Amino acid sequence: MSVILPRRLVVSGTDTGIGKTVVAAALTQALNAAYWKPVQAGLDGETDSATVARLAGVGPAQIIPEAWRLTTPASPHRAAALDGVTIDLVGLVPPAAPSLVIEGAGGVMTPLTRCDTFADLFALWRIPVVLVARTALGTLNHTLLALEALGHRDVPVVGVAFVGDPQPDTEALIPEMTGVPRLGRLPVLPSLTPDTLRTAFLTHFPDVHPAPAETP
Repeated sequence: MSVILPRRLVVSGTDTGIGKTVVAAALTQALNAAYWKPVQAGLDGETDSATVARLAGVGPAQIIPEAWRLTTPASPHRAAALDGVTIDLVGLVPPAAPSLVIEGAGGVMTPLTRCDTFADLFALWRIPVVLVARTALGTLNHTLLALEALGHRDVPVVGVAFVGDPQPDTEALIPEMTGVPRLGRLPVLPSLTPDTLRTAFLTHFPDVHPAPAETP
C-alpha cells in the first residue's frame, strides 16, 4: 500500500536511542525539508540538529535553531529544571516552512514539563506523526502503548518506521492490531553517509512517497 508523506510532519519514537534522528535525517532528505528540533537536552558532542545536517547533507539554511537548548542529557522537564527554566508548550510554535521535519526528544510520553508530555504538544499541533520503533524485543509493548497515547489525543499518525534487524511477525502484527501502516524498516548501516542513507531509504521504504510540493 502506497503511503504519501505529508510535507510537514513530526518524527517521534517509542524510546530514546532507537534511531529516531537517523530516520528524521532520511525524511529531511526525502522531502528536501527544513528540520527543527524544538528541544535539545544535552549539548556535549554532536547535537541532533548537527547530526541531521550531516546525514541529510543539507546546509545551515535548512536547519532551524532549537527553541530550547538545555545542558543536561535528560528528560526535558528535568534538564530544564537543572537549567533553571520552564518549557512553555504554548510558546513552541512550529516554523512556517512549507516542508518541515520536526523531531521530538525521547519517546511519545517523555515529559516536557511536570504536567505535559510530547504527546500533549503534538495534540496542540495536529501535525501528522511518523513513529519510529526498534525491532528488538519489547517493541510490541512500547509501540502499541505509544500509538494508544497518540490515538487517545487524536494525533494523526502517518505510520510506523522500524529500525533494526528484520522481525517480520512484529512488523506485521502492529499494523494488524492498530490499522497504522508500516512505512518500512531501516537496517543498521555499517556506514552512515548522505548517500548510504538515501539509498537505504529508497530501498527499504519503496511505497513511501512525498506529497507534491506546493506551488507558490
